Amino acid sequence: MPQIHEPARAVEVIAETDVLVVGSGPGGLAAALAASRAGARTILLERNGCFGGNITQVGVEGLAWYRHEKTIDCEGIGIEFEERAKAMGAAMPEPQSLSHALDAEMFKHVADVLVREAGITPMLHRAFAAPVMEGRTIRGVITESKAGREAILAKRVIDATGDADVAFRAGAPTHKTPLEEMMATSVMFSMSGVDKARFLDAVKADPQTYKDWEGNGEWNIETSGKEDALFSPFLRKPFKKALETGLLPPTLTTIAGTWGAISDQGDLTYLNLIGLAGYDGTNPDDLTTAEIEGRWQAVQAIEALKQFMPGCEGAKLRNFGMTLGVRDTRKIDAAYNLTSADVRGEARFDDAIGIFPEFIDGYGILILPTTGRYFHLPYRSLLPHGVDNLLVAGRSIGGDKTSHAAVRNMMCCAVAGQGAGVAAAISAAGNTPLDRIDIGRVRAELTRQGARIH
Repeated sequence: MPQIHEPARAVEVIAETDVLVVGSGPGGLAAALAASRAGARTILLERNGCFGGNITQVGVEGLAWYRHEKTIDCEGIGIEFEERAKAMGAAMPEPQSLSHALDAEMFKHVADVLVREAGITPMLHRAFAAPVMEGRTIRGVITESKAGREAILAKRVIDATGDADVAFRAGAPTHKTPLEEMMATSVMFSMSGVDKARFLDAVKADPQTYKDWEGNGEWNIETSGKEDALFSPFLRKPFKKALETGLLPPTLTTIAGTWGAISDQGDLTYLNLIGLAGYDGTNPDDLTTAEIEGRWQAVQAIEALKQFMPGCEGAKLRNFGMTLGVRDTRKIDAAYNLTSADVRGEARFDDAIGIFPEFIDGYGILILPTTGRYFHLPYRSLLPHGVDNLLVAGRSIGGDKTSHAAVRNMMCCAVAGQGAGVAAAISAAGNTPLDRIDIGRVRAELTRQGARIH
């Protein structure tokens, strides 16, 4: 293809810090809070106008929908997100578990408050453009915004982009699942004007379970059996009726999924009904197509609900997520890559920075943590090969497909983020390489911050 050559230019350094976190989803927000609470000067960089990532920008409000009576859950900053949201009126009970669904809009304010309280320097509306490298050592990043290109230098950088953007552009080895095997992207949306009583009466009259997820192509799942009889806020029947009557075109057979919560005001939120397979979240052309197609499908789904789901007759769209929900793109090749055996077999590690319940959701597997089983998350899975001074937090840490179906979940992203933030702060303070850090000091600080590490 034709090419142009950009002229060399000087880029102004607008800030220097101990720890720079790129991306503010559950992993990045937790990392920044942890680093600052561990004493590091911390900058949190976000390309959009609010912190929270998957929660606030995509609209995934179910932070801990896996939690049941016997679940041994992680602790620390991820649980703090839920508790602060509850205290600030930004959450309501989640219908299928012992957790609260977050109010995605109000959580934007909750995140602001957490960032301010921690003394973090917030930088919204600046997109990561390129790493600043000296050999294999990352020294900071270049951003792009309405102010042009600017540089931020840091002693340690945490890549919490979800797509391993920083690690990839810095030269760290990464890999992606083949496109035909990638988990689908989603357009999340919410509705208003729902008659809560009629809606819930219809749900109670025909309760759906996780077993009902089976039998619709990509919705086929493998469970351990113990999940099958549990209640799930699952919707498929209205869309089958819409297909039968011709309201939905015959090509649109994939609409099905879950609703998140319903308020007394008639807001039906966190509608996870639109799954779009075959799109790569690191390809802007794919993202453009999926955004437009997904919104079109969501509008069709709303019409089907209005006609065939009691309580939705007078409802309308409340909002779309600000951006697509992407589950599956790049993963780093880490110092240790988690395996299916690790997340399914209660793995234990000497360098554990947290725990996560045996919750696996993806690639046709659904296992819920109803028996108290959990695995350790090792620090080494955050360490990319090939780049110094860099940690990766969130869904792009090292691992295989099945482990990704566990660690991609938002609460586990927060566990990884808190571990990365503490490690980066301690490494920067002592000028110690990240791969030689005293893991005992990291674990002691994580314990002080309320995390569960074993």
